Amino acid sequence: MQELNYIRCGDYYIPDIRLPEENRPIGRWGRMHRDYIKEHNPIRINDLCLSGELWTYLADLNEQAQNRLELIIEQIKDSEGMTERMKQHDQMAWVGAMNSIRNRAEEIVLREMIYEEDAV
Repeated sequence: MQELNYIRCGDYYIPDIRLPEENRPIGRWGRMHRDYIKEHNPIRINDLCLSGELWTYLADLNEQAQNRLELIIEQIKDSEGMTERMKQHDQMAWVGAMNSIRNRAEEIVLREMIYEEDAV
């Protein structure tokens, strides 16, 4: 059990409760997931807030989602044969194809991690 310390404020003693320091940003994915769980799972967000783990949870999720996005983009590029040679040969086609790949990868990350939907 954690020891509880008190601070004297005037004539009263109040608990010295501090949240853990977290310097990592929650980023785009963390903000989106926070908004989603606020609306669809308020008990979970309250538990995370009260335990002081919300910021850490969202920062971890943001990093995982960003890594997953980069991995999916690379896998789709490899499966569709996107190469640097294509980029040099026809830049506009390459940009269009990469935008399509990025949009599909973001949609996968949104469904899997942010909205916590099962894979179809």
